[in-house]
Amino acid sequence: MKAAVLESYNHFVWKDVETPKVKPDEVLVRIQFASICGTDMHIFPGDFHPRSPVPFIPGHEMGGVVAEVGNGVSGFNPGDKVAVDPIIWCGECPACKRKHYPACTSLKLLGVDMNGGFAEYISVPPHMLFKTAPHIPDQHVALVEIYGIGFHANNRAQTAEGDIIAIWGAGRVGQVILQAARTKTTGTIFMVDPLENRLQIAVGNYDNVIPVNPKKENPVEVIRKHTGGKGVDIAFEAVGHAEEIEGVNTPVRSCIQSLRGGGKVCVLGLGDEPAPIVFKELIWKEGQIITSRVSDGEFTEVIDHLNAGNLKPDALISKVMPGSETQQAFELLQKEKGKYLKVLLDFS
Repeated sequence: MKAAVLESYNHFVWKDVETPKVKPDEVLVRIQFASICGTDMHIFPGDFHPRSPVPFIPGHEMGGVVAEVGNGVSGFNPGDKVAVDPIIWCGECPACKRKHYPACTSLKLLGVDMNGGFAEYISVPPHMLFKTAPHIPDQHVALVEIYGIGFHANNRAQTAEGDIIAIWGAGRVGQVILQAARTKTTGTIFMVDPLENRLQIAVGNYDNVIPVNPKKENPVEVIRKHTGGKGVDIAFEAVGHAEEIEGVNTPVRSCIQSLRGGGKVCVLGLGDEPAPIVFKELIWKEGQIITSRVSDGEFTEVIDHLNAGNLKPDALISKVMPGSETQQAFELLQKEKGKYLKVLLDFS
């Protein structure tokens, strides 16, 4: 089979590799599309070394069709359209024993810790596969994993009907938080991002979304104005590596300042820099800070909404490129990262 192999950091090679042999307890999936994630963009230059050693095949957001079913596997047939959940829990650590799987201390992912989906085929155990309806476009199936992150964040924050929400960061993760939130609340959603094109994606696809560019106006002041000084029920931080903007506090502190009394901040951003906050601002409101990592069974929830037409995956897809051009795709995202949301790789 053909695969995009990261032979050395910053260097993909499109080459022939051995097609996985299907074990009795596995399913061979013919990958149709895989999506480039922010994590992949860090793996590419070596930021994840030694966790992601080269050479290997990245790719943890993927979808395809069942090509072959191992002996003893039931519930899947060749031709079934499936999304692949890349997460592998250890099952033995204290978090896993409490069934809090995203907090697994030995969590691993296909395409991060081992070969993944930037290839024509992958063989995985059946519990990592989730069927989608036949009418769902193959490109959309590759987005189930990132949608799972958005739904998991909303489930961690317990988003409910009527909740007013603010989302710092209108990139890939911020957009799926928005789309997931819209299946749970019709309340106002504030989107905060210095990139106008990302804000326009949000307001162009959903009603009752207020865009806020922190380079033009203070997000906390805008939120207080529109909520009569009360603030939001939930504020999500999906920025990660934040750009310093004069006169505007860090995203996490701004999230706290935007809360109503008793509100929640849900932090997803994986920035390496310290994020200064003033805890008395949180204590006065008796607010909560929670975190969210990967997903935890939300694939089924995502697929139900995709099947019902409740999500807008085309709003996330900026460009589709053949798998043979994986190197060019990564270089494009490095040079113009603010221009694109999801770039899909076509392995069909």
